[in-house]
Amino acid sequence: MKNFLLVGNGAREHAVADAICKNNGVRLFAFMGAKNPGIVALCDKSNGEYLIGDICNGKEVAKWAISKGVSLAFPSPDAVLEAGVVDALERAGIKCAAPVREAARIEWDKAYARELMRDFGVEGCPRFGIFEKEEEAASFIRSLKGKVVVKPVGLTGGKGVRVAGVHLKDEEAAILYAKEVLQKKIGGKAQVVLEEKLEGEEFTLQAFSDGKTLSFMPLVQDHKLAYVGEKGPNTGGMGSYSQEDGLLPFVTDAQCEKAKGIMRKVIAAFEKKTSLRYRGVLYGQFMLTKKGPMVIEFNARFGDPEAMNVLSLLKSDLYSIFEKMSSGTLGENDALFEKKASVCKYLVPEGYPIKSITDQPLKIDEGKIRKSGARICYASVYEKEGIIYTQSSRSIGVMGFGKTIFEAEKIAEGACAAVEGKIWHREDIGTREFIQKKVEKMKGLLIW
Repeated sequence: MKNFLLVGNGAREHAVADAICKNNGVRLFAFMGAKNPGIVALCDKSNGEYLIGDICNGKEVAKWAISKGVSLAFPSPDAVLEAGVVDALERAGIKCAAPVREAARIEWDKAYARELMRDFGVEGCPRFGIFEKEEEAASFIRSLKGKVVVKPVGLTGGKGVRVAGVHLKDEEAAILYAKEVLQKKIGGKAQVVLEEKLEGEEFTLQAFSDGKTLSFMPLVQDHKLAYVGEKGPNTGGMGSYSQEDGLLPFVTDAQCEKAKGIMRKVIAAFEKKTSLRYRGVLYGQFMLTKKGPMVIEFNARFGDPEAMNVLSLLKSDLYSIFEKMSSGTLGENDALFEKKASVCKYLVPEGYPIKSITDQPLKIDEGKIRKSGARICYASVYEKEGIIYTQSSRSIGVMGFGKTIFEAEKIAEGACAAVEGKIWHREDIGTREFIQKKVEKMKGLLIW
């Protein structure tokens, strides 16, 4: 048996755990910040174990991993990577399929990522500036005539970025928020990244990387705004969908290939800059524009909810992929996926994302969910005496699969009804009407 360590406890990690445990020769050991009932069940089923503790404490994670004879690890969340947990595990002699702290900087330092693209001539980078002085930031915003994106440099749980015309009313609102970022050190540093606002549709491209070779996953579109019709405040992601051919309804194969080329150049640039190899999952968030794919940001881990879409369709053995990533022997075609579409909808507590109603019991008809062909991944919930309760963040990811996006959407929507309690979700994600609007929008931008 092979002992595998997973660090993290969200729905993304539940999806990783589920994919890993398809290999019957793997025992799952999970170091979690909170007890995820789905991951706990997989630990028990595989004859592994779990421990609740500080997932950002590299020494404690490594100590426990050594005591359990772990041979391969996958630390997952962004804060864990920034804390250097991978570095601590590797110092202890445990191989990892995730980036060391310096490599994960491509996510936790947005200024670093932009400078890397600029300095090594990687295309797809919008006009940007990095500022520490309020007056200079305000001047740059005015030069863009208010068409700007304001980004704290550091991690903010996916909720710190604000876009003019979406979260910010006008030019003055953008200037005020940039000042707030600097004064309050939002993201952990008195620095702000300002970028030109891109027009188009977003998409996510994820890849497994051993530092030289990328093995790509199907494209996914995530929806971060809280309410139906792409309205409301930012969230960690209300749901996502993928298409049966690995593309999206508004993305051509040529456009996808261009995005892949950008990601290949980024890991090559990172090695030139640092003499290190980028080993781990690389997540590229792109905006498809008139000019083609433009980079919004890079993440150093799976997306959440996007991990649920792709890992649920993975035909290849995830443990073997992770082994090849850690040893530098990954092949471009090592990750193979089912030719199916997927739709994920997040069930979230009432009041989310402003002020969630917590500690509410959920009644889950797992039999009905299985019968429909849907799956669920537990996120911010806890279990007490056999009952699942809500916490403050997203509760459960519900996934449907089918020959088309619309077939998958109906399955996911039906499965959402199998969970009762003080929760809600965005019903429009993956629907025909919603996606058609996106296609028409891109036609209007002369993409075709």
